[in-house]
Amino acid sequence: MINDKLTWLRKNLFSTWYNSLLTIMCLMLLFWVARGVLTWAITQAQWAVIQVNLRLFLVGRFPQTLYWRTWIVLAITAILAAITGGVFFSKQQLTRPGIAFFTFLVGIFLIILPLDLISRFQLLLIAGLIFIGFGVGRNFTEVLTPWLSLSWLLSFPIILWLIGGGFGLQSVPTNLWNGLLLTLLMAAVSIVLSFPIGVLLALGRTSDLPVVRWFSILYIEIVRGVPLIGILFLAQVMLPLFLPADVRLDRVLRGIAGLVLFSAAYMAENVRGGLQSITRGQIEAAKALGLNTALVVILIVLPQALRAVIPAIVGQFIGLFKDTSLLSIVGLVELTGIARSILAQPQFIGRYAEVYLFIGLIYWVFCYSMSLIAQRLERKLGN
Repeated sequence: MINDKLTWLRKNLFSTWYNSLLTIMCLMLLFWVARGVLTWAITQAQWAVIQVNLRLFLVGRFPQTLYWRTWIVLAITAILAAITGGVFFSKQQLTRPGIAFFTFLVGIFLIILPLDLISRFQLLLIAGLIFIGFGVGRNFTEVLTPWLSLSWLLSFPIILWLIGGGFGLQSVPTNLWNGLLLTLLMAAVSIVLSFPIGVLLALGRTSDLPVVRWFSILYIEIVRGVPLIGILFLAQVMLPLFLPADVRLDRVLRGIAGLVLFSAAYMAENVRGGLQSITRGQIEAAKALGLNTALVVILIVLPQALRAVIPAIVGQFIGLFKDTSLLSIVGLVELTGIARSILAQPQFIGRYAEVYLFIGLIYWVFCYSMSLIAQRLERKLGN
């Protein structure tokens, strides 16, 4: 093992004298940068801005007496995510270092996060549910795989009911949905809605019906030619003008509408690239077997097209998740918006680095997780 590593280092990093010199210079640069960052993080940074305002970052002004509903939402999401991860990684061996790393991560969260005793117990319980859900997903892969998509879809109305209230629960106005809670909600709903609309637009652009084809082309090209911030302002200002006077859409719904309309156009072009990769012979063979056009598209064309453009689709989802930060410009206090309000607190004025590093870390964790899931899905479908 050690000899293999030394051979790899000698071959890739120290193969020639100038390659060795470049490697040493890069290591010195990395050491200098890392030392400066660590020195600032330990001696100069004021992380109290994160500890004091952690609840604002996560749930904003959501009523504290109703936090139990957000904990249930977190538990539902964590269990489904753990089961999904167990299904995807069922063929890989669960190593002791992986279990140790997960335990270490949970311990760090329990120690660092400024939570009360009850919240720490709830976080520990959710960690246990994640571990159990992952094991269930690994051991019952064949049984659970057909039900994963349906479970995620059914969880959406339950999560919205727990957050918004109604039907027996106390209602929570959308102006109290802030921080990471609003960011995840807006991103998830927009992704779920924009994907089927984008697929329909892609199919419409390749349709033989002139009206459908030209409508799809017109919509896609117009939306792609307008910046997202313009679409968001149009959704906030213009959309109510097309509705009856007694109907007023909530600001959150108008923000979702803007994200969906924008993302669907780009999603359509990604899917269209996959549709063009399907050879005409497969379509003709399917029709020769007696399948009608709808079955050909659903059973033959779309599965192969979507599989071919998984990286582009996930890239679009990641971009949509990051684009939710623009919602703060139109008055929605999501993660970036709540950061601005925290920076306005007198005792934390000028703490830009700490605040934006923290929210940047949050964005990176979610985006990188989506990327890893996409890579695993691509390998699984390729086998």
